[in-house]
Amino acid sequence: MDEYLDDRDDEQLEDDLLLEEEDDETSANPMYEHFRFVADKGQSLLRVDKFLVDRMMSATRNRIQLAAEAGCILVNGNPVKSNYRVKPLDVVTIVMDRPRRELEIIPEEIPLNIVYEDNDLLVVNKPAGMVVHPGHGNYTGTLVNALAYYLKDDPLYDPSDPRLGLVHRIDKDTSGLLVVAKRPEAKSHLSLQFFHKTTKRKYRALVWGIVREDEGRIEGNIGRDPKDRMQMRVFPEGDQGKTAVTHYSVLERLGYVTLVECRLETGRTHQIRVHMKYIGHTLFNDERYGGHEILKGTTFTKYKQFVQNCFAICPRQALHAKTLGFVHPTTGEELFFDSEIPSDMQQLIDKWRIYANTKEG
Repeated sequence: MDEYLDDRDDEQLEDDLLLEEEDDETSANPMYEHFRFVADKGQSLLRVDKFLVDRMMSATRNRIQLAAEAGCILVNGNPVKSNYRVKPLDVVTIVMDRPRRELEIIPEEIPLNIVYEDNDLLVVNKPAGMVVHPGHGNYTGTLVNALAYYLKDDPLYDPSDPRLGLVHRIDKDTSGLLVVAKRPEAKSHLSLQFFHKTTKRKYRALVWGIVREDEGRIEGNIGRDPKDRMQMRVFPEGDQGKTAVTHYSVLERLGYVTLVECRLETGRTHQIRVHMKYIGHTLFNDERYGGHEILKGTTFTKYKQFVQNCFAICPRQALHAKTLGFVHPTTGEELFFDSEIPSDMQQLIDKWRIYANTKEG
């Protein structure tokens, strides 16, 4: 069930993919799968070229159409043209006449905060600033490189084997808990739990503005923004993107920001960041989505300096994957992990708390 990782995102290696010059007359050669996506149960009819553009950051619609013409796009194992309409649960793959270039995973001695480990899996608390997987200019210093070193003496762990390793991902500048599978059976079992939304994940986020409702539910398809391929956006009409649901509850209102807890029902790229912006509460200091600007507050110079100091204290989006719960793939035991909010984000919250108390006084 590696499709779950295809939903997430972190940046994929689409530049390795499509239409490296094809030889003509290669029909006798075997075809190798490069990318694989499974349509959601609620997928509306959508052209396959639009379906793939929405999921592949570096692939243009023209390149995907050329791939379809070359017979490189399959749906349920059969070649399709670019106007094929994807249906619920369709399996869409991109194939080539040569194996996808594999990145060499170089083991690197990078400190890891391991909060749990057994023969099947481990849970790691990732710091902000660490990329989880090599790609797009980040080929060293990633969580995968660190895991390759940490597990180098495990004869059954191969960091290049897609049946092992990360079961899900969080963004580079988001901190928090991740589960890693050390055995293929564990990854299959855990991936199914994520796919069927039975895992328990809660995040802490500091967002701009005062969230009025004590709790709420955000639902809106998430897909890549056609105007900015580095961003995701909500498609409220539901004819693009993937179904996404986020539940939130207010923990504390602090002047011009609010501390919220978010619970993921789905796991889409930048889901919390995009959904909170969609309801008018961009994450604090989320540069990609405009949270690094002063979005709420006064025009006083003293206030502006206060916010700039806050940006300096926590120089990334204020988002932490605080809890993670799942059923152990071998024992069947329900496991639940909780992590402390990292110091940069905690200092940020404390600073706003002092500001709010002073303002009210």
